[in-house]
Amino acid sequence: MNPFVRALDMQRKQWERSTELIEKASSTPSGAETMAEVKVGQTPSEVVYEENKLKLLHYEATTEEQHDVPILIVYALINRPYILDLQSDRSVVRTLLDNGFDVYLIDWGEPSKLDSSLTLDDYVNRYVDNCVDVVRERSGQDSINVLGYCMGGTMSVMYAAHHPDKVRNLGLMAAGLCFGGDSGVLELWGDDEYYTPGAVTDTFGNVPAEFLDIGFALMDPVDNFVTKYLRLYDNIEREEFVENFARMEQWIGDGIDVAGTTYQQFLEEIYQKNSLMKNELHLDGKHVDLAEIDMPVLQIIGEYDHLIPPEASKGFNEVLDTEVTTMEFPTGHIGLSVSSKSHAELWPQVCEWFVERSDVDGAETEAAAEPEQSQLPSDETESDDPVDDAAEAEQLDDADEVDVDDSEGVGDSEETEEGEEDPEPTIETINGIGPKRAERLRESGIESLEDLVDADVDYVAAEIDVSPDRVEDWVSQARDLLDR
Repeated sequence: MNPFVRALDMQRKQWERSTELIEKASSTPSGAETMAEVKVGQTPSEVVYEENKLKLLHYEATTEEQHDVPILIVYALINRPYILDLQSDRSVVRTLLDNGFDVYLIDWGEPSKLDSSLTLDDYVNRYVDNCVDVVRERSGQDSINVLGYCMGGTMSVMYAAHHPDKVRNLGLMAAGLCFGGDSGVLELWGDDEYYTPGAVTDTFGNVPAEFLDIGFALMDPVDNFVTKYLRLYDNIEREEFVENFARMEQWIGDGIDVAGTTYQQFLEEIYQKNSLMKNELHLDGKHVDLAEIDMPVLQIIGEYDHLIPPEASKGFNEVLDTEVTTMEFPTGHIGLSVSSKSHAELWPQVCEWFVERSDVDGAETEAAAEPEQSQLPSDETESDDPVDDAAEAEQLDDADEVDVDDSEGVGDSEETEEGEEDPEPTIETINGIGPKRAERLRESGIESLEDLVDADVDYVAAEIDVSPDRVEDWVSQARDLLDR
């Protein structure tokens, strides 16, 4: 196609899309009303223990029969824990309940200025330990299951090392555990050559939620400040999309401050010194000895997690001398808890792992003696649900949480029969572009490899909801194919 004609055609399509957006503007008031009315964290619960700002929640059972050993969820100190109960059909809490578990969750609350001196030892050996004792007493079990998410997983490791007799099984979900130089953006931020956590705490006392939120958002500023709102406007007439978007936005904007001393300790000891991985960490003078962790350990990892990449979790398996099972799923940090695909494919296996180890009196299934590695398959369908895709990008994980397609390798030109070559390459030939993405590209005016090479990368990325880096890769592949 003549480049001039192609440019006019793309301009025409842009005008057509602009007209559609104007027409959709009439739906904005109802969409805004939907966003204002969404509710989160609706699984019924009661507060069974309180200490300082902390509340221990106990969730109402959804099954008549329950496994003997309950699960205590230890969430991070950043943001609210209802990300684990965002909506009824994508709730880790409800999934565990529906699989017969007695579920407890620690809601840390927000520290006041008087709490700025709280240490990691306070959180691990006072708050978590007190909650564990409450759950043990209520359940009549000497030891319970602990499931730690993100920073909560890191603290759960510390707790299990100090109190191994109270932890029957240890689940770690996107837990930052080892930082040896290749463990993502947060490790770079924590580099002691460029960043001094003490300067932040000296200035603010407690680290403000806004300080953390801006830092996370700047990991992908185009998506977090522009593209996601374009997606919302494009889908403003779809009530389910708007509701899901609003739930995620509510959680993203509901950050909490972090106790200053704990923040400084965590960054200096875990990120900068890598003390936990090196088995050199001490809390209030007591060694966090990893050799004490003798219970089965489950590592739940997001393959596309940019916040806590797989390397920051899996490497820790090397220093554990116990049964370790690793489940790595093709999603991001937040997708582990809110993606419909995670709940359909990952969480049934997580529940099964706990079930095998959570019945007493000889009723439990014999667990595997050797460490296991599970690379869970991805669903080969694309979703336009903001909780599955856009929400991942909003939480720094790149909206391409599922990037599997039906295409073959790039540029295969082997002869299929003597004297007969493969057909001329098309945009579907490119690795990463399956039938559905090809259809979206064509709808945006990209019908050939030449169109893709000549297209504006940011425009294409916004049109089909992928990252600009991904489009750049496609453009590079298209050039290679055209040059052959």
